[in-house]
Amino acid sequence: MKAKRREFLRLSAAGLALGRWAGSPVLAAQQSSSDGIPTRPLGDTGERVAIVGLGGHHIGKLEEKKAVRLMHRAIDEGMTFFDNAWDYHMGRSEKFMGKALADGGRRDKVFLMTKCCARDYQGAMQNLHESLRRLQTEHLDLWQFHEINYAVDPDWLFEKGAIKAAIEAQRKGLVRFVGFTGHKDFSIHLRLLDKPFDWQTVQMPINILDASFRSFQDHVLPVCQERGIGAIGMKALAGGHLIRGAGLDPVLCRRYSLSLPISTMVCGIESEENLDQDLALARGFEPLGPEELKAFVDRTEPLAREGKHEPFKTTQQFDNAYHRGQHGV
Repeated sequence: MKAKRREFLRLSAAGLALGRWAGSPVLAAQQSSSDGIPTRPLGDTGERVAIVGLGGHHIGKLEEKKAVRLMHRAIDEGMTFFDNAWDYHMGRSEKFMGKALADGGRRDKVFLMTKCCARDYQGAMQNLHESLRRLQTEHLDLWQFHEINYAVDPDWLFEKGAIKAAIEAQRKGLVRFVGFTGHKDFSIHLRLLDKPFDWQTVQMPINILDASFRSFQDHVLPVCQERGIGAIGMKALAGGHLIRGAGLDPVLCRRYSLSLPISTMVCGIESEENLDQDLALARGFEPLGPEELKAFVDRTEPLAREGKHEPFKTTQQFDNAYHRGQHGV
């Protein structure tokens, strides 16, 4: 089985250079919607989600009224996939989001995801109930284990009981779907995907430079497609490094990411201008063709070397303080 999967991954990686993703069933299943934001299937969950989503980390940086106003507008205009995490700004992001969703019945319009930081049973259940309280909801549409960045994390989730908490939460109707996230090393993602659990989503860095350096899209994305797991893209601009450091066009970078078989792309939104740009991108989205994909990868490959513009892979600059403490770093 593992040998078969390794061959599948090898062929998938080679296929990227030939524009393999252009004929992806995920892209083929994209549909328009009444508000103009296209939707795609979230793996085999039976759910469809907007192709762009609102990131909770950036929302927590804002003043509360501005954050709520941006979220209301996002929902009203069809950006209805909401990302968050238990630890973002010490709960501030979840509290702001909860206030926005409680107003005018907007919770029912949103596919709501937040993340769990604990690796043990008791800690995971505490994270869950605190998130539900802050978000002012009785259930989460998606609960993901946050920052699977350390080699021991896949084992810890099972040995310490966090997976038990997730199974129990699903059984009680507190959580509909379960996934995990991480931005450090694709091999850690693969180790967790080898564990005996039916993951419904995986969140990972999906950007143009990832195609050429420690690539999640070459190694993890094919597994998601093979198993019907919803792939959630993040760091399409590498935290701004693709613009500031690499000098790349942000619209083209995000268009590249959306041309791959991901269900949605989480966007950091801190202003009306940011929201306008992301809404316009989604409404006017056309996937890059095979030749365009290959040309962009070839042109940017020198920029990808050594991970200079993807510091979340090569440094601890993007690692959350909670997880650093959790691992004694």
